[in-house]
Amino acid sequence: MNNLNQTPLRKAFAIQFRVVHALLLRELITRYGRHNIGFMWLFVEPMLFTAGVAALWAATRSAHGSTLPIIPFAVTGYSSVLLWRNAANRCANAIQPNLSLLYHRNVRVLDVFASRLLLEIAGATISLIMLSIFFIATGMMKMPEDLLLMACAWLLLAWFAVALGLVVGAITERSEIYERLWHTLTYLMFPLSGAVFMVDWLPQAVQNVVLWIPMVHGTEMLRHGYFGEAVQTHENPAYLITASLVMTLLGLALMRETARRVEPA
Repeated sequence: MNNLNQTPLRKAFAIQFRVVHALLLRELITRYGRHNIGFMWLFVEPMLFTAGVAALWAATRSAHGSTLPIIPFAVTGYSSVLLWRNAANRCANAIQPNLSLLYHRNVRVLDVFASRLLLEIAGATISLIMLSIFFIATGMMKMPEDLLLMACAWLLLAWFAVALGLVVGAITERSEIYERLWHTLTYLMFPLSGAVFMVDWLPQAVQNVVLWIPMVHGTEMLRHGYFGEAVQTHENPAYLITASLVMTLLGLALMRETARRVEPA
């Protein structure tokens, strides 16, 4: 421990970077193997899910309460859901399958979470970019009104996904009950996350309730960037940042306590 504490900061970062990189490669191989398209399933899977939902909505002309084009509405909504949901789901009960790795001196619980979070965020991001390029190229989507605003919204959603992943990962390590409760909660949160509605469509009383949900602000901001002034949005980036900061600090505190219990001495 003394040697670790005496390691220069720059060298410590280099060591942790190599550790996370190695865990990331291991996660890719163990999850997707070397068969078929291998690691490309990382972004092909969310692409298929989002494209399937968009196609279903377009084919059935499902009412979403406005004249907004259904394809970009579905792509922006479901991509944001996949970002925070997949990141948190992969952190749930993530320590036990990797417990043997913690016998290595430089591998920490945070590294296990970091490798999984990076993979899920990369997969959701590539999925959103490739689907947008495809639909724009085929004329089913227009170019975004404000690409920078969309990028900022996506980064804030990614931060929220990281914070949520840390909290879920640390809590589910304590009991299998928490993991099962979390998966139930994700199904309940999906229709409330802003993916299938815009806040402006809701009655004022309901708006006041859903705006307490942090990911709603990220989804609203993402759609503000895509649709521009064609839609009335109600995002509050400061609220999303505050919620993500609080959850990050909570997640790190929970993870530190978890690490003390599970890391080999």
